[in-house]
This record gives sequence, C-alpha cells and structure tokens, in this order.
Amino acid sequence: MIDKNSIIGFVGTGVMGNSMAANLMKGGFKLLVYNRTKSKAENLIENGAVWKDNIEDLSKSADVIISIVGYPKDVEEIYLGEHGIVNSARPGSIIIDMTTSKPSLAKKIYEKAKERGIYVLDAPVSGGDVGARDGVLSIMVGGEKEIFEKVRQIFDLMGNNVVLQGGPGAGQHTKMCNQIAIAANMMGVCEAMVYAKKAGLDPQTVLKSISSGGAASWSLSNLAPRMIKGDFEPGFYVKHFVKDMNIALSEAKAMNLDTPALKLSKSLYDELLKEDKGDCGTQVLYKLIDK
Repeated sequence: MIDKNSIIGFVGTGVMGNSMAANLMKGGFKLLVYNRTKSKAENLIENGAVWKDNIEDLSKSADVIISIVGYPKDVEEIYLGEHGIVNSARPGSIIIDMTTSKPSLAKKIYEKAKERGIYVLDAPVSGGDVGARDGVLSIMVGGEKEIFEKVRQIFDLMGNNVVLQGGPGAGQHTKMCNQIAIAANMMGVCEAMVYAKKAGLDPQTVLKSISSGGAASWSLSNLAPRMIKGDFEPGFYVKHFVKDMNIALSEAKAMNLDTPALKLSKSLYDELLKEDKGDCGTQVLYKLIDK
C-alpha cells in the first residue's frame, strides 16, 4: 500500500513538473528527483528532495516513479532504454507517466513493465503552470483500477479533477480530446482579443462580459489576461503544443476522422515555430493574429 512512508521518484522538473513535485513534498512524501538540468531542481533540493545523478539510481530507490518530460522520444528513452525505468525499477513498483505522449507508446510501456512485475499508469494533465502550482490540474488516467486506487492520494495532491478513463493508453487518448478542444478554442480567444483591440474597446472590460457567458473557457479566463498584458512567457510551450497536435492528427487519421479545426490551428502554430517562438507560451498566437 502506498502511504507517506513510500518514496516517490520524480523525473522532469520543468515548468509544470517542478510545481507538481513541490506539492507532493508539501503533502508529506519523501522525494527523489532527477532532471537533465540540475539547476531546475535546486528549489526542490533546498526543500528536502534528494537529487539522483541518473534515472537508474532513482528508479532502484523509489516505490512510485513519476515522469513529466517533453516528447514521446524522451518518454521512450527514459522508460525503455537499457538503463531506463522499466529495466531499473523494482518489481512491485508503480510508474506513472504524466507526459502528453502517444497512446501506443503508453501501451508498449505497460506491456514491457508487466513482464517485470511493474505496474504502469499513463496520466497526462491539463491546467498549465497555474494549475500545477495550485494543485488543481485535471489528470486523465489510463491503467488498472486497482493500481489507480493505490496511488489516488498522490494524484489528489497534484489535481482536483482526477478521472480513470479506462485501460492502458486511455489517459493519453483523453488528453488528445483535451488538446483538440483547446486548439480550436485558442484561435477564438486570440481573435476575440485582437478584435476588441481593433474595435477600440478596453479588452479588460470586454473580458468582464464574455468570460462568464457562453464564451467562457479556461483559456479565455487564464490566457487572455496574459495576452492583454503582453505576457507571452510559457505556462505551456508552443513547441509542446505542436507536438501534441501532431499526435492528435496522427491518431485521428488512424481512426479515419477528419479534424479541420485542429489542422487549421496546427498550421498557425507551425508559423510561430518558423518565427522561433517555440519556447513562448501558447498565448503568443495572439501576436500572429495581431499583425
């Protein structure tokens, strides 16, 4: 049974992972951390997390291993590499990948880990840097119900909307639904804010009217204020959003599903990548529309 005496290994302390790991520590769990850039974990180390020099050492020492990294290739490397998590974790360990990745890769990791007596959940998240900081992420989980229930208290420290969606890969498929909805919505939010500006309105006042009506959305409430202020720092990177849209387009094609809004959004974000804005927040689409 997972309890406060259990040791959690956390891999990936970037924009979101850092806050997620911090919330686990605040909840009373002992934490081991690893990140490619150690400086991004310094605040956690200063507050009691134990640094591990590599993933193999971390995996051998933890009861639960959580990861949130950048791309599917990173997920495959840290899990299925020779010294990766699947080959290093102890039998009976539970591993949770919270990266937005390919459903097929989630299933592959599940099967490989099962051969070694290791349990796996795929659990991508939504809510950005603010949701991670405040511990109110939406967490979409795929895997076995019994394992999900064992680590539920861990999820509850990071999110307030935690749902088991089905078997292995179901969490990743659900995250694709989330990203498809966001992709179309972000275009509308950006266009609305630029329209308000061009019409000579006060965008802040416009937000008071439209953010609680039929147009209400997380992006409108949380990202439109950043657009108005000219704040394009990442709560979620453009480059990672494009990665997610590529996965969603690939999965949709495999299901013979046409997604015209997703295709249009992807084409706009591709323009941002050409302008070297991959490390900006997704709200930087505002600048492309406001040309």
